[in-house]
Amino acid sequence: MSDHSLNALPIWLINLDGAKKRRAGMRDQLNAMGLNFTRFAAIDGNAQIGSLKQKINKQLYERLMGQKILAGKIGCYFSHLAVWKELANSKASVGLILEDDVVFHEDFLDSLRLALDASDYWDLLKLNSTRAKFPICQGRIGKYRLNAYLGRFTGNACYLLKRETAARIAPTLDEMKLPFEHEISQFDHHNYRLFGLEPFPTHVDDHGVSQITGVRDEKIQKIAGLHRIQHLNFKARNYAHRAAFLLKAGRIPGCSKQLLEFGRQQGD
Repeated sequence: MSDHSLNALPIWLINLDGAKKRRAGMRDQLNAMGLNFTRFAAIDGNAQIGSLKQKINKQLYERLMGQKILAGKIGCYFSHLAVWKELANSKASVGLILEDDVVFHEDFLDSLRLALDASDYWDLLKLNSTRAKFPICQGRIGKYRLNAYLGRFTGNACYLLKRETAARIAPTLDEMKLPFEHEISQFDHHNYRLFGLEPFPTHVDDHGVSQITGVRDEKIQKIAGLHRIQHLNFKARNYAHRAAFLLKAGRIPGCSKQLLEFGRQQGD
């Protein structure tokens, strides 16, 4: 039987070498909760673009996203992918992946224990998000809702991932075509259970300065005019495909049944 306890949970913290203040803040929070972690030196998209550019489908990215690709998005993508591959090659059954601007709520450890106990019900479980649109409740885990999402479900800052899921999907992601958060949101394409645990037990606070998009997203350059039609079509198709996938899987309409109490699993 796989060990899904906190003691057996590997934790990866993705952190740029130069982001020492963020690293210290995360270390203090995790140490206060008694959680050990491994720092993953984040890939710097600017510094390593030469070795990465052959792995990026820039034209497709910009057509689908309707904006210019950013070096920070490149670094973020390949940092997460590298951690997925480390998890896939580990002996752990589940891993926790963190970025360095997470704020943990008082209920985080309780939510984490419940999420691990309920791992039969998810493949990737986000514990925060930047956008979580049109949730569909699949059941309750303690006081939390296990939600699927028809709309955008973005943000990579804090999530649980199963090793078997990482091992199956990571080899298909070597070419970057989308931001990582958008790529993994394609649960219909990758055929896995992507859910969120709400109310989220963490949130992100970058003090208004994103390492990727800058102050108030100043670095984002949207593609204007008719070129954005392909982006809008891509968004519309995503909504339709997600709805069809969830409907076929019997996840629409949602269900509010209790899947798990604190420390005590209920019948399915």
